[in-house]
Amino acid sequence: MRPFEGLPEQDAAALRAMGPVWADDINRHREQVVAVYTPLLAATDRRGVTVDAGLAYGSHARQRLDIHRSAATPARGAPVAVFVHGGAFMRGNMNSNAEIYGNVARYIARHGYVAVNLEYRLAPEAPFPGGADDVAQALAWLRTHVGAYAGNPEHIVLIGHSAGGAHAASYVLGIGEAGARAGTRHGLSGLVLVSARLRADARPDNPNAAGVRAYWGDDESLYEQRSPVTHAAHLDLPTLVAIAEYENPHLDAYGAEFFHRALQAGARGLRFLQVPGHNHTSIVAHLDTADQSFGPALIGFLDSTRPQSKQET
Repeated sequence: MRPFEGLPEQDAAALRAMGPVWADDINRHREQVVAVYTPLLAATDRRGVTVDAGLAYGSHARQRLDIHRSAATPARGAPVAVFVHGGAFMRGNMNSNAEIYGNVARYIARHGYVAVNLEYRLAPEAPFPGGADDVAQALAWLRTHVGAYAGNPEHIVLIGHSAGGAHAASYVLGIGEAGARAGTRHGLSGLVLVSARLRADARPDNPNAAGVRAYWGDDESLYEQRSPVTHAAHLDLPTLVAIAEYENPHLDAYGAEFFHRALQAGARGLRFLQVPGHNHTSIVAHLDTADQSFGPALIGFLDSTRPQSKQET
């Protein structure tokens, strides 16, 4: 397993050199990663993959989702995986461009899942807990409608990257204005947090502090009760926490803290993974390429949430 497998050597070398200085200019580096992976992903074979695009789960223009299926997806009763993109709370789209983040859903669909790529409202228009509310609304829509797309509404795994990870974790933990609600009925089979922002902070060295304030508010005294890491002890479903070797400042520590707190509280089915060589963006941008750094571990976790005694048909 070698990071950046399949990339031209010049691009791979550039990404290897970028890693140690990733945090020096995350926005510029993100653009470079997207520029490297876009043509590689554009060249992937799409035969056997279908996409039902732009399905509305709410009335807002951003309350939309794409459903990906492939020849490997069962004709009915397939497990469902829902991907929630990042974007520092104030930007980002489920299709950042024609290739990213559709590559994530496409990769998962190739392994027998109904894979959903989810878009949500942004801050400051939709401040806390707007992102988690949109996740809840989308999941409610899917439970009603995903059967028509071959999905099993009783088996849904939620995946969140970066800010999307904050929204996914907040939904699972039931975090609202009053903090977390123990015993929240999330109705999920698993949770994956990828390079997720699990603690609200507006530290001077946080390059996305403006996004944190726009979403979680200006009152920093509320950040602790609104942060998923504070409520990790309530985690009650199998969860994979994945971080890149080269992360946005503190996100790796917050992921490890979340995992530690959940583990100390007795949570079951926990997994923790640091993906060597990769950065905050490439950890998802490389999926559906020859690079096997994260994909097999992700699919392995998704498969582990499926009932062993039943076969989808």
